[in-house]
Amino acid sequence: MTDTNESFPLLGAVRAGQASLGSKAAALHELSKVGFRVPPGFVVTAEACDRPGRILADALHEAADRIGPGPFAVRSSAAAEDLPGASYAGLYETFLNVPRDDLEDAIRRCLASAAHERVAAYESARGASGQAQPAASAMAVLVQQMVQPLAAGVAFTANPLTGDRDETSVTAVQGLGESLVAGEAIGEQWTVRDQDAVCIRSAGTLTPAQALEVAELARRVAAHAGVPQDIEWAIDTDGVLFLLQARPMTALPEAVDWVAPGKGLWSRNFRLGEWLPDPMTPLFEEWLLPRIEIGFLDGMQADARVRVPFRYASVNGWYYNAPPVPSPRLLARVILDSRGRAPWFLFNALIRVSTNPAAAHRAVLSGLELRWRNYLLPDYRQLVRKAEQEVDSASPGRLVELVDAVCNQAGIYLWSLSIVGGSAWKMESALARFWHKHLAGPLSGTAAGETGHQVLLRGLPGTTPAQAPHAVYSLDWYHPTAGESWPGHTRAGQLPTTGKAEALSAQRAAAEAAARTTLKDQPRLLTHFNALLEVAQHYAALREEQSRDLSLGWPLLRRCARHLGEQLAATGLVEDPADLHFLKLNEVTGPSTGTRPPVTSRRDAWQQQRNVAAPLTLGKPARFIGDPIARAVKAARSSHDLPEGAIVGHPASTGRVTGIVRVMHGPEDFDSFLAGEVLVAKSTAPAWTPLFARAAAVVTDGGTLAAHASLVAREFGLPAVVGTGDSTLRLRTGQRVTVDGSAGIVVPIQADL
Repeated sequence: MTDTNESFPLLGAVRAGQASLGSKAAALHELSKVGFRVPPGFVVTAEACDRPGRILADALHEAADRIGPGPFAVRSSAAAEDLPGASYAGLYETFLNVPRDDLEDAIRRCLASAAHERVAAYESARGASGQAQPAASAMAVLVQQMVQPLAAGVAFTANPLTGDRDETSVTAVQGLGESLVAGEAIGEQWTVRDQDAVCIRSAGTLTPAQALEVAELARRVAAHAGVPQDIEWAIDTDGVLFLLQARPMTALPEAVDWVAPGKGLWSRNFRLGEWLPDPMTPLFEEWLLPRIEIGFLDGMQADARVRVPFRYASVNGWYYNAPPVPSPRLLARVILDSRGRAPWFLFNALIRVSTNPAAAHRAVLSGLELRWRNYLLPDYRQLVRKAEQEVDSASPGRLVELVDAVCNQAGIYLWSLSIVGGSAWKMESALARFWHKHLAGPLSGTAAGETGHQVLLRGLPGTTPAQAPHAVYSLDWYHPTAGESWPGHTRAGQLPTTGKAEALSAQRAAAEAAARTTLKDQPRLLTHFNALLEVAQHYAALREEQSRDLSLGWPLLRRCARHLGEQLAATGLVEDPADLHFLKLNEVTGPSTGTRPPVTSRRDAWQQQRNVAAPLTLGKPARFIGDPIARAVKAARSSHDLPEGAIVGHPASTGRVTGIVRVMHGPEDFDSFLAGEVLVAKSTAPAWTPLFARAAAVVTDGGTLAAHASLVAREFGLPAVVGTGDSTLRLRTGQRVTVDGSAGIVVPIQADL
């Protein structure tokens, strides 16, 4: 194709270059030259629009006649657009199905969109984040013959969540793809590897052959460009596939391997993992984490008279843990070291608690609860109070000692929370099995039957959620406490009205009465039910009560970190006191080498780790043991008939709600949360409690049936699904979903096109 109109260069014209075309048109120009099927088009610069009106109109009509009869698509093409570090996605105006006579108006409006406030805000944010700005250039406009699509969509030549370069993701909608790009539609989802196309969310839009054709087009574009690509495409009513746009993928994480660090099943949403929703910062991982784990073993030694380390490891910066690998040697050591106490203790705390919770409570757990109330919690409070009196005047060496002491005590406390409060989900599993076996059938069709066993764990006396200034979003001390980040709301986590609390209590009482009526002619079952219900309710409340004070020492730890950082900044080791969190322990406590550590590269690596979707589990369960959490989830799930495309997690709090998603990353987002929205987060620790009073439902990546989100959601009467793995990456703010807390699923709702 040759260009006979220098004012409006045609796509594919040999002499046109990026300086005149802008990034979007330049990319399509290059791809058109080498044979990709791009809708014919031409480019209009801002300077060309300075012509007198009739001359401009005639020139536009002539250019339009060269590319087709219309209608036309009018889109922006700026030098600073569609670059690897700057997509400018959705910031400029796009006009579709524009008639020939309306081209001038659409072009001028598209050019004017470069002055929108949202563009300036985007550029300001990128500048504030330290990203280099592209060279300023006047924006051009790309005019193309409109494709009338049977289907359209986007494709990524690498998995945007994991960075896997061998996986191509294809998303499609019927008709125009603008609803998908604008976030108004969800679309059919395909995953393609080699010649294998798998539909993971179906809407009857593409055939497997078409999905493969789109994926192959995207791969060829990526091969030509040399970097992973994000393309837009359309298939017209004749079945012809067109390339509409191509740009480098932005914010693509480096491909990483998720290999279990040892035998057995490793989990990131259990024990400490629930409290670490992000990858760990270097100093926390190397200093605080081992001290907490040692304290955990100190607590075990005091109660079970033995130390059996739980395995833990960092995988791509994320915390994973696994139970000890059982062996005859381990069993012999447990018996000998504890002088026979540990087997009986562990039998009750780990096994009997799931089969006969009331007996486990009498034998072991009730004594551990008293030890927590009378000794562990008072000791923790006293340690923090004394340390607070000296922290501001402490030497660097003394600050290190205070950090060690608080972390050790927190580890002892964590042991108690794990063994006592952690019994809650095991007892709930037993209650769920009893309900399904003896009550679900007889109560079918009743109010109690609709809500399931979880209604028995709602509205419990004395469990109204509240929040303290020491509440945290993460145990990693890099993150601020609730008292620092949201000081005016640290007491705002109460239920919105006493009426709601009373209604939940009434529902629970009605369900209890219905169950007892059903069992009244079976006295042995009724007695068993009453005992099971009593302990399950007690430990559900106890778990949340214990968890509130796990982070009691974190304001003090934050003060220690600030003072240490200030002292290191004064010596020149770091530029900013907050850089402390990206140091190694020996760089904090050892002699100065006079060389600044590579803080920036470590911080960048940590930010990249935050962008990947970390699997909830790695490896396989040990033989004969299996996955106890999976068994508990199976027992709790109200239905195993899961709809296609549903996000599947743990059924944490019963109920069903349809609402608008708000993805929340931390306290910086809290003020944006609107009443009635669906709260979607990586996980929720006690600092998130105020949001529950406004939420319609809760969905989290991590967590279990006994996680903070599960228990607090019940007290607020909210449907909740936890342990989804990657809901924060698969859902987006503004999307409409149905949350079914009984089945443990989240179903995205396809918008009307």
